[in-house]
Amino acid sequence: MTAQVICVTNQKGGVGKTTTAVNLAYYLSKVKYNTLLIDFDPQGNATSGLGVEKTNKNALGVTMTDVVLGEKTLKDAIRPTKYKNFYLAGTTPELANAEVEMANMSKKFVRLRDAIKTVEKDFDYIIIDSPPSLSLLTVNGMIASNYLLIPVQTEFYALEGVAQLLESMKLVMKQANPKLRLLGVVATMYDKRTSLSSQVYDEIKRHFKQLTFKTTIPRNVRVAEAPSHGVPVGAYDKFSKGAKAYKDLTKEVIERTLK
Repeated sequence: MTAQVICVTNQKGGVGKTTTAVNLAYYLSKVKYNTLLIDFDPQGNATSGLGVEKTNKNALGVTMTDVVLGEKTLKDAIRPTKYKNFYLAGTTPELANAEVEMANMSKKFVRLRDAIKTVEKDFDYIIIDSPPSLSLLTVNGMIASNYLLIPVQTEFYALEGVAQLLESMKLVMKQANPKLRLLGVVATMYDKRTSLSSQVYDEIKRHFKQLTFKTTIPRNVRVAEAPSHGVPVGAYDKFSKGAKAYKDLTKEVIERTLK
């Protein structure tokens, strides 16, 4: 079996995109799936969220910048994390400059896809944390993936930008990757004590129907604290509400990708 490739994306920042990518990858590895997390966001938060110093190129060695510029292979960039079955291809803020360089290169839209093809047989799941923008890097992520997973914050203007993202997805399907599918939309930073969270979640369900994940990710102190300790929330406090939510979300992801 070749890997199921999932691009976690939302052009809006601060919606729990990286947190979702890191914790989904962590819980997939916990149920013994060989999982690779590709940090494809120049902010490098997935890298630092796993305790790797993103500003220290020497500590990281080969990064996704080297891969997309064709200087190294993806295999060179993959490193084990401290968790069994969980691997990381990290990044540094240099990736933003690489994106500018890529714009003038041949095959600029399929560089990530071509890199992933060389390792997809080694993994069950590959999770891509893409930038919070509709950029060349994000389009690379969509073209390289089987599925899109969109985290949406349960606050005002939550669905703003999602329509544009879906339009981009349609264009990618039409022109470059007909196999791309929307895996689902997950409501994040959900606070059941506020009517706003419930209203927004209802709106998401009305919009996306069965593509809305049943699991909601709560506003949770443990989820917010974990990245500063360089660990996924499941390793930081496995009994927290946030950890349980990501565990449940992972079960839903497995059901949807393996059916």
